[in-house]
Amino acid sequence: MKKKSGLPFSYNRFQEEFPEIEKQYDQLARKCHASGPLNEKTRRLIKLGMAIGSNSEGAIKSHTRRALALGITPKEIRHAVLLGLTTIGFPKMVAALNWAHEALEEGPIKHQRGD
Repeated sequence: MKKKSGLPFSYNRFQEEFPEIEKQYDQLARKCHASGPLNEKTRRLIKLGMAIGSNSEGAIKSHTRRALALGITPKEIRHAVLLGLTTIGFPKMVAALNWAHEALEEGPIKHQRGD
């Protein structure tokens, strides 16, 4: 999947097809992200955990890369994935771990949206 500005192709396509909707979505994401007492690292790990729980390859890769960009270590990311073992089950956790490893190899995301 080709990347543009560090964001996945599918998101870039959404952004090009629906620029006003994407702008509103980004504003909402920024507001949600900043509307509470959690620090940035905690928010990033929670977002990664939700991506893992939803079994979304794209979201796991995206949030893994965002976590790296924030300075969260690969060891911390792998631990966050491992925590899903007893909640989502072994097969889904292993799939999430594989996707996280792929994202770790790609490196941090260069451009971040608000969420």
